[in-house]
Amino acid sequence: MKTIIIGRTSVSVLAGDITVWSGDIIVNAANSGLLGGTGVDGAIHRAGGPEIMEQCKEIRKLQGGCPPGHAVITSAGNLDVKHVIHTVGPIWEGGGHGEELVLAECYRSSLQLANEVGASSIAFPNISTGIYGYPKAPACDIALKAVTEYLREDQADNRLERVDFICFDTENAELYANRLDRYALG
Repeated sequence: MKTIIIGRTSVSVLAGDITVWSGDIIVNAANSGLLGGTGVDGAIHRAGGPEIMEQCKEIRKLQGGCPPGHAVITSAGNLDVKHVIHTVGPIWEGGGHGEELVLAECYRSSLQLANEVGASSIAFPNISTGIYGYPKAPACDIALKAVTEYLREDQADNRLERVDFICFDTENAELYANRLDRYALG
């Protein structure tokens, strides 16, 4: 739908279902309990099968879940990717409770984890814009800014060649596509 290039990484906006995307890693907009849920979380768990849930339960045993802004990784089960990164976005409380920082950290921690496992491609959903109620326009700007800033940092370990934003609904797809150029130059 729309693509910009930052260094050696293409950043694209696509409309569709993240569970059918093909690449190295998809990001799941998880809840802190890592026990599946609705929206993209439920879709990923359904499409990926029980293997993902079993690994999420192991993570819960080890560290008690995943706090907002952090990310953990599992295998992908039946999905056509290598891994699923689960990150927990903020619940919108009006914008005065650090939601912007937490949301930006979701993207940064997911990208860092993807690089740690040597991924060359990653796909993000629109984190926190569903049941967590984050307004779509500011969430879009935070996502695009966090990802493009991360890619511009001088990182010898950045192996990412492709970052895709997979927008399930038309409103988000148009929003991301229309705003992507703002972040092309920094």
